Amino acid sequence: MAEETTASSRRRQWGAERRSEPLAIMHSRPSGGAVIWARAAMVITVLAWFIYMITTIVRMVIEGPTESFIFHVQTWIYGLTVTALTFSALMYLTARYGALVRFREHRRVERALIDEHFAESDADVTVLIPSYDEEPEVVRYTLWSAALQEFPSVRVVLLIDDKDTGLEGAALDRLNQTRGLLGEIAEALEAPLQQSHEAMRVFQELTPEVPGPEDAKRAADAYAAAATWLDELAAAEKIEDHMAEFFAEQVLLGLSNDLRLTRLALNAAYEQGGSPDRERLEQLYRRLIWIFSADMSSFERKKYASLSQEPNKAMNLNSYISLMGGRYTISDETGEQLLEPLRDRDEHEPDLVIPDSRYLLTLDADSQLLRDYCVRLVYLLEQPENERVAVTQTPYSSFRGAPTRIERIAGATTDLQHIQHQGLTYFNATFWVGANAVIRKEALADIAVTETVGGFEITTYVQDRTVIEDTESSIDLGAHGWTLENYPERLSYSATPPDFGSLIVQRRRWANGGLLIMPKMFEMIRIRRGTPARVRLTEKLLRTNYMSSLAWASFGLIFLLFFPFDSRLLSPLVVAAALPYFISQALDLRASGHRLSDIFRIYGFNLVLLPVNLAGVLKSMQQGVTGEKIPFARTPKVTGRTASPAIYVILPFVIIAFSVLTAYRDFNLGNWGNFVFAGFNAVMATWAAVSYIGVRAAIVDAVLGVVGWLYVAPKPPKAKRKSLVDPDAEVNWQAILYHGDRRLRRDLVRTSDRRRRLGGVRKEVTAVAELSTGGGSRAAVNEVTLAAPSTKTDVTAVIVPTTEESTPVDRTRS
Repeated sequence: MAEETTASSRRRQWGAERRSEPLAIMHSRPSGGAVIWARAAMVITVLAWFIYMITTIVRMVIEGPTESFIFHVQTWIYGLTVTALTFSALMYLTARYGALVRFREHRRVERALIDEHFAESDADVTVLIPSYDEEPEVVRYTLWSAALQEFPSVRVVLLIDDKDTGLEGAALDRLNQTRGLLGEIAEALEAPLQQSHEAMRVFQELTPEVPGPEDAKRAADAYAAAATWLDELAAAEKIEDHMAEFFAEQVLLGLSNDLRLTRLALNAAYEQGGSPDRERLEQLYRRLIWIFSADMSSFERKKYASLSQEPNKAMNLNSYISLMGGRYTISDETGEQLLEPLRDRDEHEPDLVIPDSRYLLTLDADSQLLRDYCVRLVYLLEQPENERVAVTQTPYSSFRGAPTRIERIAGATTDLQHIQHQGLTYFNATFWVGANAVIRKEALADIAVTETVGGFEITTYVQDRTVIEDTESSIDLGAHGWTLENYPERLSYSATPPDFGSLIVQRRRWANGGLLIMPKMFEMIRIRRGTPARVRLTEKLLRTNYMSSLAWASFGLIFLLFFPFDSRLLSPLVVAAALPYFISQALDLRASGHRLSDIFRIYGFNLVLLPVNLAGVLKSMQQGVTGEKIPFARTPKVTGRTASPAIYVILPFVIIAFSVLTAYRDFNLGNWGNFVFAGFNAVMATWAAVSYIGVRAAIVDAVLGVVGWLYVAPKPPKAKRKSLVDPDAEVNWQAILYHGDRRLRRDLVRTSDRRRRLGGVRKEVTAVAELSTGGGSRAAVNEVTLAAPSTKTDVTAVIVPTTEESTPVDRTRS
């Protein structure tokens, strides 16, 4: 760890994570017993559910005539709820089995083979990092982790989505600091890059066809110099939180240690009187150049009116991707900046040139990559058998050492999702996870949709119809014959929400949109039917569960928690069907470096998140009915606590109260099965609410929410509207000719509207007639009427034109 350590920017809570070291890059090889249990868990779940349903149906047939209609309704609802929840548990176990098989069969590609492959490759990667209102230090970690990727050609582009218009104080300072990061990193990379180029020059001049020990020694010294530079950079880091520690330890020192290992091998070759051959030495020198040669730049799409202004991450990415490979001039004659493409034969000097790229790497601004993420994933894409793989990724893991309890548990669920996504690939049901991915640009071109918006062509590659744009794009790619693959290693890490308020924003967004994408999946199934790439049953089930399970799980839990089911419906077989799921999840938690007991904490965690998930599902239904796009809500990434909406801190306590009431009622009635279930829910939800929301924070947020709902701020006196037209400004004739009339949204009733009306025109015509009878000049009349097109035209100067022929006409436009 770097020597300089400061106090954490967020106070550590009791029960926070003590471990700060991440898990190994390679997954542990599963034992034979683990694979056998994975299969047995699926069988036990299916058998227990099947026997329960058979016994329930038989009982309804036998006892049906003597039971009430209400009992029959309860039986059907309970059976459907148990079936839906059991199906989701079975899908978890199925994906888990696929992940274990992949971990057992995975073999890491040797480093020499990768270096040999890219020595002859012309592949290039553009790293796109969408950023909006981010902490500059967090963005700095992300930029550095992308800039230090070991790849022949890397171009890092920070897509800044903030507008400096209207910003002031800390927000404007944060934006300017973020803009300045690129120059700082580029300047810092110059010294090691020059050293690496100098080492390559000396190698080419002095190394013979058959290198000797001295040549190996020079290469070892070059690697030592590069590692020393990284060590000095890591030592200068201020460790203020677990993300900073990960950056210093794993990104900087991880790369340094890797280079030192190569130095150790080269020194050993020197001491033993040997050396790698000349080709291998050249590859090693080239690797140093790759590490330090990233091109850094930024782009701000909201500066240009010709690009989409939709406030979401998808359109931020789409705007830049649509410009790649083009040359543009910037036109600002109309008062707005417009990007106008130049053709190849145009001789104009472009104002903006955006290089094209074969591969894109999308990376969230709060994520960090390990050193060989890029080189290994692109190597996978360039294998002949993977020519139809559009997207490859390593589902992100959580940063360890979380200072808050809720961040630790949210990180645990993230690590479980990592395993799930790895298993989805085994069944060809991979979904794109938006935090990081290497994408074949050719595949995005296949799913691109171009439409004209406001006279400008807007090309959409990643659909923004829903707030889970990566999931929808996965289906779009599948419909066009492309596949996706998760690389079975831990090479990427991303931040998890540190408090309940920011977690609400994230999880509500995750729950919104899956139902809307289901019709697209049905269309994909239809398109691929009868082809070698047809969608198999397991893939259909896994994809359906991934996109829709939050909906039926949320409603199912609502029924189980609040509906007074007959105690006869609760059977040991229901527990037997659920038990393999919880046991397997506990084993996965332990394998991911967490505690077995975290399975109970995650259960309570999901209970307090039930209103959040339900709100996301309802928003998805609202969009399906109204067709109105739900605004994209970015997860807040701030140092302080994010306030929670009152409804989401009140409802968890409502769940606790109702569970206690249900337990008390069932205890008095002797319904012991229901009593245990309700009591367990009450205890787990209480623990979660106190630990993850906090009593004090809940009271504050609830009071503020209620007060904000009741309080109506007094309306300030209405200020007199200023004229939108500056009478002293010159007429922007280019803007008028380009835009036309831009007053079409104004209310014609307003007295401030300056468009000519019928009453004013009649007065002008009358004035012209009177003037013509008196022998006046019609030209002077035209000048006056054009200069003052208002509802109350002043015709005095027209009726009494004493010296209009000799006096210059005032041509000021107002």
